[in-house]
Formats: sequence, C-alpha cells, structure tokens
Amino acid sequence: MTDYKLLAEQLKALTEEEKNYLPVLSNASALIMETMEDLNWAGFYLINNGSLLLGPFQGKVACIRIALGKGVCGTAAEKDETMLVKNVHEFPGHIACDSASNSEIVVPIHKDGKVIGVLDIDSPSLNRFDDDDRAGLEAFVKVLEDQMQI
Repeated sequence: MTDYKLLAEQLKALTEEEKNYLPVLSNASALIMETMEDLNWAGFYLINNGSLLLGPFQGKVACIRIALGKGVCGTAAEKDETMLVKNVHEFPGHIACDSASNSEIVVPIHKDGKVIGVLDIDSPSLNRFDDDDRAGLEAFVKVLEDQMQI
C-alpha cells in the first residue's frame, strides 16, 4: 500500500527550489512510478488549444492529444472530477493508448479555479485503484497546485 502522506512530502521537497511546471511534473511522474506498485503509466496531460496535450510521463509511448470529453482523461478534465475506473474496457469511449492498461485513475489539476490538466495513472491490473488511492492522489495533486508555477 502506498504511503500517500510520504509521497506528498517527497513531492513538496522536490518543489521547494524549483517551481517551473516542466521539471516539477517530470519528477512527479517519476516519483509515482518509483513509489506505487503495479503501474504501467503515470503522467500528465495539460490543456492546450482546447484539448489535452501530452506532458511529462513515465511509461510506454502515449496518445499525444486527447479531446475534452473523450476517454477517461478528457472526461475527467471536462467534468472536473476524479475518475476512478476499475475496468477501462467497460468505460464508454475509452481511448486505448496502451492495450496493456486495464484500470485507470485520473485527477484534475487546477490553477486559478480552472482545470489546467490532469494526472493520469494506468495499471495492467483490473481493480488496481480504490478510494484510498483517490484521496491520496488528490492530496498529491493539491501539492502540485500549491507549489508549481504554470
């Protein structure tokens, strides 16, 4: 089980001297991949020209652009809510960037009250994520929102 309090503290320490979003998100995705078990992708999509554009990540190659309202990431961004999907193959309109992914959690990221992107984490296992992951990753994203400059 992931120690989300420690994960948030480690992220905060990584952002103390550098607030620019690019290295912060790069280290954040690496931290998630090193800390959480049973993942095959962890990274970010950022709002750009009305859609989500691939940002820093760890994992296999990924979809470069995702329309708002499409797939799990686009739906989370459009609805401004965390999406916890236990089986992505049952999610209407799921975008299979990596056919090995079976479950997913996506957390919106905010700046000045607007969604500016999402944290996206995939697992090859069904039912990988639960409400503890939701709460922990929402707290992790809160650190990003408070610390980084974009």
